[in-house]
Amino acid sequence: MGSRGPTQAHASELTLRGLLLGAAITVVFMAANVYMGLKTGMTFSSSIPAAMISMGCLRLLGGATILENNIVQTQASAAGTLCNVILVLPGLVLIGHWQGFPFWQTSAVCLLGGLLGVAYSIPLRRALVVGAGLPYPEGTAAAEVLKVGQGGDGGLRVLLGAAGVAAALGLATTGLRLLAEGIHGTLSVGSAVFRLGTGFSLALVGVGYLVGIGACLALITGVALAWGVAVPLLTALGHGGGAAPAEAAEAVWSGEVRLIGAGIIAAGGVFTVAGLARPILDSVRGALAAARAGGASRDLPRQERDLPITWVGGAALGLSLPLAGLFGWFAVGAELGGLLPVLIVTASLFAILVGFLMAAACGYLAGLLGSSSSPISGIGILTTILAALLLPLLVGRAAGPEGDRFVIGMALLVASVIVTVASIANDNLQDLKTGQLVDATPWRQQVALIAGVGVGALVIAPLLALLYRAYGFVGALPREGMDPASALPAPQAALMTQIAGGIVHGALPWGMVLAGIGIGAGLVALEARLRRRGLSFPALTVGIGMYLPLTVVMTIAAGGVVGWLAARALRSRGEAAIGDARRRGVLLASGFLVGESLVGVLIAASDTLTGRSGSLALVGAGFHGTATALGLAAFLVALPAFYRMVSRASPDRPARAVSGAGERA
Repeated sequence: MGSRGPTQAHASELTLRGLLLGAAITVVFMAANVYMGLKTGMTFSSSIPAAMISMGCLRLLGGATILENNIVQTQASAAGTLCNVILVLPGLVLIGHWQGFPFWQTSAVCLLGGLLGVAYSIPLRRALVVGAGLPYPEGTAAAEVLKVGQGGDGGLRVLLGAAGVAAALGLATTGLRLLAEGIHGTLSVGSAVFRLGTGFSLALVGVGYLVGIGACLALITGVALAWGVAVPLLTALGHGGGAAPAEAAEAVWSGEVRLIGAGIIAAGGVFTVAGLARPILDSVRGALAAARAGGASRDLPRQERDLPITWVGGAALGLSLPLAGLFGWFAVGAELGGLLPVLIVTASLFAILVGFLMAAACGYLAGLLGSSSSPISGIGILTTILAALLLPLLVGRAAGPEGDRFVIGMALLVASVIVTVASIANDNLQDLKTGQLVDATPWRQQVALIAGVGVGALVIAPLLALLYRAYGFVGALPREGMDPASALPAPQAALMTQIAGGIVHGALPWGMVLAGIGIGAGLVALEARLRRRGLSFPALTVGIGMYLPLTVVMTIAAGGVVGWLAARALRSRGEAAIGDARRRGVLLASGFLVGESLVGVLIAASDTLTGRSGSLALVGAGFHGTATALGLAAFLVALPAFYRMVSRASPDRPARAVSGAGERA
């Protein structure tokens, strides 16, 4: 805990300018995260870059304090979490139930799920942040950055410089098409097909650096299982419909192998939640004890005051009514008759109860292993499977001729709410840990979190609509004549949709899912054994490596290898300032993410305004070979340059202990 002297106690904390700045940063990082998530299936933690931008802006205005900066980064962190709705919600477009992203329904999913997540995180704070002694790695890192910035630092220049480089390369790649996005090829051995390749994205390199070598090794394991074992084996057995090798490999991977990855993620999620039964019960007991002591909250130190538990409980109950209204609004045209109230009540109870269970599980994991290892993808899959199994039992064939599509859509909608609840609670507890370390006031942070959810909920629907109209999704283009190669894959939403559709239609290849569950059980056992030895090898990430595109995973892995090699070089030379070098790497990686992602959003805006994809392209398809060579050359220059910058400690600053930030899969 930090100092609690009179200066800190009376410093400005929750200010109007801080809330306005936090709202602006929320919009910026929301745009970056939505684009990156739809393109790669991953989002990035915005707390550290938001803290750096806040410190730079507030320093210009004067009178900034570490507490005010903490409020800004707390609010802006909603950008990195509310965006997790893209793991599921685009599935409603992929199945054709929505023709776009209706503003009010999309905003309601994010607002109601986000507010429930904030409400759940408040009683969990005392049990998980204060009482459990958990490390909360990202929250601790953000606190260290805030402390560094309070003393004056050039970190903002590093962040913006990296963003500028990544933005320039992103413009040359996605906008001007002068550089290719990656390189890949297939290799046939008899009838078995293998695939090799990598991407050239600096943003993905940044993701890999932030995630770390343990998760990257797990991703590479997933790639090896997918493209080195499963795809070759299945193509050798005749799967793929006799198409050309490249097309057969792609069809087998997307239609079958990704389901093995889904099984691994589901197994990891089930074992994780089952293993957390006792900590979850302890958390609930702690929350109840805090509620009984609520009347004495005025006697608590400022650093221990939450929003009143009676307000929180009343708000959670009150949110159940608009949540029921959302589900009723969605189901009103489904011809359910007397089953409509039953469906609404069941869906609402399911979302509220399962949402709390998942929020507690994710909050505990965030404290133990970091937000990067929280099973958000697994929770999306689990809730989608449960909802897709439950809803047909309630509705049967009563939903009219479009009944199956409605049931799939309803399952995806319920899963979207639960994923949002769990994601927000997961990240909020990291923010509250940051506040604990810098002596913040919890109730003021909680107000900032509510403000962040509100701003994010208003922004995400227009952003999703903008990107969908500009690029479309793989398998769902909004208008004729669009370039399918430019469509955003939305990989996790496509996977959730595939699972829900397969369950409802009785066509899910359960053999692949069950194989994945079996492999996942073995990987979970391996993960537990390695963790006892101080090693990280998350089983969930192996599944992610199987269903993300090959070029995406290999580029992320390159960033993780760079970080690992840089750490080895620092240790071998006996450098004293390893923490300082790590911090510079975090800022560079975050800058890569921000720069490239924001350029993607701006290019999307240009394509939307002109009504065509590739509106900024200077070259045509005939330039592809040259673009590939130029892209590879730029990547081979950028990667060693990044390594040099993160493998040498700054000679003029003392070491500072800053550790990791991470993506959310």
